[in-house]
Amino acid sequence: MQLGKDKTLRLMIVDDSVDDAEAIANTLRNSGIAVRPSRPETADALAGLLATQPMDLLLVARSSQAIPLEQVVAQVGSSGKDLPMVAMVETMDAEQMLQMSNLGIHATVLRDQPAHMEAVIRREWSDLEARRALRRLESQVRETERRCDALIDSSRDPIAYVHEGMHIRANSAYLEIFGFESFEDIEGMSLLDLIAPQHIDEFRDLLKRLGKGEAPPPRHEIEARTLDGTGFPAVMEFTSASYEGEACQQVVLRRQELDPELAREVEELRHRDQVTGLLNRASFLRTLEDAVTDAARDAGRQGFLLVEPDHYAHLLQDIGLDAADELIAACAKRLQSALGENDIAARFGEHQFAVLRPDSDYHDTTALAESIRAAFANHVLETEAHSLTATVSIGGVQIGQKIASVTEVLGKAHETVQANLAVGGNRIDIFDPGAVDRAEQERIEAWVTRIRDAIDGDRFTLHYQPLIGLHGEPIEIYDAYLRMLGEHGELVPPPAFLPIAEEHGLLWEIDRWVVGKAIDAIGARMKAGHRTTLMVRISEVSLQDDSLAQHVAERLAKFEADGALLVLQLPESKVFTHLKAAKDFQQQMARLGVRVGLEQFGSGLNSFQLLSHFDAAFLKLDRSYMEDLPANPEYQARIREIAAKARETGPQTIAEFVQDAASMSVLFAAGIDYAQGQFLAAAGPEMDYTFG
Repeated sequence: MQLGKDKTLRLMIVDDSVDDAEAIANTLRNSGIAVRPSRPETADALAGLLATQPMDLLLVARSSQAIPLEQVVAQVGSSGKDLPMVAMVETMDAEQMLQMSNLGIHATVLRDQPAHMEAVIRREWSDLEARRALRRLESQVRETERRCDALIDSSRDPIAYVHEGMHIRANSAYLEIFGFESFEDIEGMSLLDLIAPQHIDEFRDLLKRLGKGEAPPPRHEIEARTLDGTGFPAVMEFTSASYEGEACQQVVLRRQELDPELAREVEELRHRDQVTGLLNRASFLRTLEDAVTDAARDAGRQGFLLVEPDHYAHLLQDIGLDAADELIAACAKRLQSALGENDIAARFGEHQFAVLRPDSDYHDTTALAESIRAAFANHVLETEAHSLTATVSIGGVQIGQKIASVTEVLGKAHETVQANLAVGGNRIDIFDPGAVDRAEQERIEAWVTRIRDAIDGDRFTLHYQPLIGLHGEPIEIYDAYLRMLGEHGELVPPPAFLPIAEEHGLLWEIDRWVVGKAIDAIGARMKAGHRTTLMVRISEVSLQDDSLAQHVAERLAKFEADGALLVLQLPESKVFTHLKAAKDFQQQMARLGVRVGLEQFGSGLNSFQLLSHFDAAFLKLDRSYMEDLPANPEYQARIREIAAKARETGPQTIAEFVQDAASMSVLFAAGIDYAQGQFLAAAGPEMDYTFG
């Protein structure tokens, strides 16, 4: 389970030292975990947090005197919450480990081993998320079963549930078709009693095979018999199911009124996409579910592929929207030319195809994906009126026990397809749970190459979002957002490439590009008669780069820009952990008139303590404060506190990701200086917002 990148860990730290607690939070942030820490100082404060705040993990120091460990354990136990507790000790021995276990502590870590602490916290958090997911799924299953039961009752299709050949559930349509008045008349009756005598032996064999776990046939034609002995031709469809927690078979029975051959043709059409002739999404999903079920039982290995044409919008522009079906049909024809006899293909989305190859290992699945890619790349795509050159991106999953979930399979395949599209397309990427490291390394290498090419080829751009003043005279001020330009002009957001750039030492080059581009824009705006302030983000890597100050000075001179119009933003947590370097950097920038601000402010345990050591021009609130702000009194109070202290000490305050008018009212009343967000104005390539 991937945690930390797009989820926030709500961590409660019980420790007598606020500095030690802050250091722990920053260590976790530096390891890639987004942390929202809290630190109760008294037992009453602990009780209050447990009662009012959602928490993910509790890290408690064994040496804590203000709130002893035993008291923490007792309060967590009485709260009734599923809250993992991790004890932090100075030394560890077998006796202490046993003592912690007897207290109900989930894990014990050494204070001076941050790597071990991080690993344990990730493990306990992951386990907690798994338990929460299981509870949500169980609740959803109960609700789904309730709704399904209601739908089955109201369905016009005769439906029954059969366990070991005996009826355990049947809807009104099923009772009616056989002439029963109530379910009590059929409960416990064998399904064989409703089959004409000449079909009983054949049908008994079918039930035995189903009981052994064999896949049911798509349809089974038979002669059924009503309560009064009247026979009628029928078609049965079987689906593995569960009823009240018991494994069974769902039986859908339809009276066969048509000519058998015509009925088979109609049934076949129900499963096909009318444009391509391939299976439709619903039918393919049933096949995929069977494949995943087999993999979960270690009864087979399957290769799954998602195939999507590259630059589909451009292809449509070339041939016209009225020819979209022709394009999809041509793609399907080309796809089928690369498939084997046993491969199963479907139209899975508007312009996305799915392929399932039975009995396929990683190398076979990869070979299939490559043959499909080559079939498009090496041939011209023909429609009735056009000849097109088209390539495809392919994302796949090697289905096995480690990823035996339809949701996981589809999610991973979609992720790999989108990643391939983002790096220009005409690529394949097969996720193999047995070889994750290899696949991940190849993906990272592709991104590193692309980032280097973007740096060398000036294929970055900035989008600008205006900051709306809530008090006083309006001024022109924009927040600049970095985007990478793809091979065909598509925009790639920072989360897709910045973590990899950081890991491979490329952030300092990106920072220099961002700062240089911003200064260029400021100079151009000044020449056009606009004094426009630009805010740009830089990384903590630039705090160690003495050449950035010289680069800023040279650019300011070259573009005749006023340094006072440039604001560089750094995350609060990074400044805290690199305080000396941050102070030196801020002083260097001050000599050039450039201001430095803090973003993600308020995410630490004692954020305002930082301001006594660092002169920030702006404080941008952590985005988590905007989550349901109008209904969250705690966040409202915290924002009022930040705004009040900022007015006392000097920096201006900014709230980003503002989502609604009610949040604006809260921010205005709290005294926040600026607001920004999609609700107010979207970021775009031009600075064309009308201020005032």
